[in-house]
Amino acid sequence: MTGRGPLLLQAEGISKAYGGQAVLEDVSLSLEQGELVCLLGVSGVGKTTLFNILSGLEPPDRGRVLLKGRDVTGAPGQIRYMLQKDLLLPHKKVLDNAALPLVLQGMGKREARAEAAAHFPRFGLEGTEDLYPAQLSGGMRQRAALLRTFLGSRGAALLDEPFSALDALTKRELHQWYLDMMDQLDMAVLFITHDIDEAVLLSDRVCILSGRPGRITAEVAIQPPRPRGLDFAVSGEFLAYKKRLLSLLGT
Repeated sequence: MTGRGPLLLQAEGISKAYGGQAVLEDVSLSLEQGELVCLLGVSGVGKTTLFNILSGLEPPDRGRVLLKGRDVTGAPGQIRYMLQKDLLLPHKKVLDNAALPLVLQGMGKREARAEAAAHFPRFGLEGTEDLYPAQLSGGMRQRAALLRTFLGSRGAALLDEPFSALDALTKRELHQWYLDMMDQLDMAVLFITHDIDEAVLLSDRVCILSGRPGRITAEVAIQPPRPRGLDFAVSGEFLAYKKRLLSLLGT
């Protein structure tokens, strides 16, 4: 653990099988307040299954999920889950897309729109409130999706490859913005990526999910404090972390 803050999200002994085929076996991990943790593993190892369980979309066969010490196993809507695609509703304006989680939680539409609008400058979205998703660039759509995730969270969020659809230059720009933003929001974030560079740049810790069934087989703490800039990304220390993760993945 990093000592950043109190425990927010815990998975304890999660196991899952489909049709008698074990997918996850005794997976345990935890996130502290303000911590960014990456889940790294090859395709088909069970990362998405684990996210579905953590978000309450499906129950585990064994184990439990705790949010701030409260058992939320199999209870959807407790932990915000941002999928690989931004899934912004095309017929709703950007402001209404961002405010949607607040409305679903029971807040009045006018109050929800005001609450969401207050965060637009902070997320670099000022001036887009009355636009539709199709009028935004890929990077701006991801900012809007991240704002929606933040507004719908209870301090913890799951992000499934949030930057994979972006071109390299947009991804680099969004990485730096994201690191700065996460420091301000002080959330606990678990994210999936197949990009080892991204894992090293963004994470406090990297958890390796491997094997069949999938298990947490290693954990690597990334020591330089966030936010980490371009100097770190081209350093020998960065390369050493990357080599270590590649070795742990068996590639």
